[in-house]
Amino acid sequence: MSSPSDPAPHHRVVISVINYRTAGLTVQCAESVLRDLGDHDGHLVIVDNNSGDGSADEIAAWIDTRPDRDKVTLVRSPSNTGFSGGHNQGIGARSADYYLVLNSDAIVQPGFFTAILSAADAQPEKGLFAPRIDYDDGSQQISCFRFHSPASELIRAAQSGPVSRLLGARRVPLTMPPAPDQIEWASFACILLRGEMVKQLGPMDEGYFLYFEDVEYCFRAHRAGWRIAYVHDAVAVHFRGGSGPVKALAKARKRLPPYYYASRTRLFRQLYGPTGPWRANIAWSIGRALALTRALLGKGVPPVPDKEHRDIWTNALTPLGDRRAVEG
Repeated sequence: MSSPSDPAPHHRVVISVINYRTAGLTVQCAESVLRDLGDHDGHLVIVDNNSGDGSADEIAAWIDTRPDRDKVTLVRSPSNTGFSGGHNQGIGARSADYYLVLNSDAIVQPGFFTAILSAADAQPEKGLFAPRIDYDDGSQQISCFRFHSPASELIRAAQSGPVSRLLGARRVPLTMPPAPDQIEWASFACILLRGEMVKQLGPMDEGYFLYFEDVEYCFRAHRAGWRIAYVHDAVAVHFRGGSGPVKALAKARKRLPPYYYASRTRLFRQLYGPTGPWRANIAWSIGRALALTRALLGKGVPPVPDKEHRDIWTNALTPLGDRRAVEG
């Protein structure tokens, strides 16, 4: 591993991966990256987000066994800085033409770097490059989206065919593969960022602990004139439920963690101004009221996560305040 005193050279691509108590997944991810880099001038930065469970030492020991260990840097964060903070450390560790933000519960498939770097070189006006992301069962993940809005919150809460059709132009998930002009943001489970754009926009917003930070960064990029390209030939595999609990909790209709709703509030404030969170919550409440009318018709009411009607108001009075981060 490089020591802090070593000069950090410029690379064609730097890959940032966060470890938080997922040593096995992180090593699997890192091995796929190093295997596919081949002759590309790339460097892998693994940021341990203060796991405190010995996984950073496991990863350090794994690096020491590698003949290509000079291509890997392990950064030990003194605190759990969340998704944005972790990747800011990874991106900040080395300079590069491009930065790949990659989840520890994902792997890249053979030919990934050749495909995505070629696409990036061919489209200098684009700033973000979203690969195809598959689940481990072979199905394709929806990874390209429109921006969240009060209208999309009404759609989400109502879960009604007529409402979805009426407001379909503001539905967040896009049909894959997406039309290029429809992509407003893309999942940061795996995404390539142009270094020139990163230098212009600055770091990811550490006011987010987890979730929605990718939406905000894409919004900032969009506002600065950068657009997103979808690269179907670059494929990553994202393992279901590997590194985050929110999707599993939502599927089970259990209560989501406070940091999720704090991030949601922050996003609506940043995208739509001081009234944004209130408009989004009122739209959600109207949608939920529409969903509840199904009971009057003898139909089932679509479930939502437990206590969501209250939790959407998290940080409503201080939308740019407490991240509700979890430490330890």
